[in-house]
Amino acid sequence: MDADTSTGDGGTGGGDPAEPASSGAQPSPGAGSLNGAGPSANGHGPAVAAATPAPRKASRRFPSVTRDTARPEGGGRAASGASPAPARQWPLLTVLGSTGLGLLLVSVDLFRVGLIIIGLALLAGGVLRWMLPSVGMLAVRSRFTDITTYGVLGVLIVLLALVAQPRPWLDIPFLEDAVRFTVR
Repeated sequence: MDADTSTGDGGTGGGDPAEPASSGAQPSPGAGSLNGAGPSANGHGPAVAAATPAPRKASRRFPSVTRDTARPEGGGRAASGASPAPARQWPLLTVLGSTGLGLLLVSVDLFRVGLIIIGLALLAGGVLRWMLPSVGMLAVRSRFTDITTYGVLGVLIVLLALVAQPRPWLDIPFLEDAVRFTVR
């Protein structure tokens, strides 16, 4: 029989390592302790104290409870820890302040200028993420992903603000043909 499924006592041990063998028979390997570190059935082999836990095999599964997350690359403070909190997060506050100014301009009916400022603020965030080694909370994902996201969104917002109707500041000829073909 297989050594893992055999009880070693003629079948009276019940097969459960935590359950002691009945009728005074010698326990099977690992039957006397939960970790399988007891002496072998024939008395030969290593006799390790039952208090010593068996080394745990590393699991390849993700833990069921996340205990910590890794900081994004470049996500440290932008200034020393002795500085006040706003000084440590100046890159994020610069981008947020510029975006707030753009939203204020949009709200007072200068939508094109406001949207250009918002797009330029995102582009500035991408440049800050690229140039500075540590940008604080402006770092959300990896450096490449942040730069790509800020850059693409910034360029799209600026281009859409430039071609917005009425009286667009930028005329793209094939765009008019595409709109005529799909809409009109």
